[in-house]
Amino acid sequence: MPALPGPPADPNVLHPMPDQSRVVLLRPLVKSPLIEVGEFSYYDDPDDPTAFETRNVLYHYGPERLVIGKFCALGTGVRFIMNGANHRMDGPSTFPFPIMGGSWTEHFDLITGLPGRGDTVVGNDVWFGYRTMVMPGVRIGHGAVIASGSVVVDDVPDYGIVGGNPAKLIRRRHSDEDIARLLELAWWDWPLDHLTAHLRTVMSGSVDALAAASPKQP
Repeated sequence: MPALPGPPADPNVLHPMPDQSRVVLLRPLVKSPLIEVGEFSYYDDPDDPTAFETRNVLYHYGPERLVIGKFCALGTGVRFIMNGANHRMDGPSTFPFPIMGGSWTEHFDLITGLPGRGDTVVGNDVWFGYRTMVMPGVRIGHGAVIASGSVVVDDVPDYGIVGGNPAKLIRRRHSDEDIARLLELAWWDWPLDHLTAHLRTVMSGSVDALAAASPKQP
């Protein structure tokens, strides 16, 4: 096992790059009980990254949750549209009259309990490009890549690369066999000290090298 270069990075700091206030770790930032973020997932925005909960998670009136895994990279302008954005589509009009107030509020039952797809769930090690949009209830697999400007309306497979509006699968990053191995190895769950010692393998090694470095090895 190679010598450790020093202590691992700290997952609890708000700005992991002290001279770059545009980058924030989301786990220590978010306060909503409806948003769960894993360690080291970050958001990059030159304007105000600390406003992520209000500017990037939209129409989040509950009870659906947004779950983002570990080690995810979110480019500027990523938006998660939550189920609160839904309107009725079974009548002549889609307009949500009851939210306008007055006597119209007597009909609030017409816009509550609209069907939804449930929680929005993002796996580990997912890369979101600039200004991507994720629609309600989408599930994005581990290791996926979402191309800039994409609108994700359907689930994304593990290690899939998707792009476009609506986003379509472009290709898989690895073979089916290697994807199965990567999911079993789950490097994102390795102890931080062990991960630190094998960063070069995680970032640029082969799947065989990753397997050899796994702490699960006898």
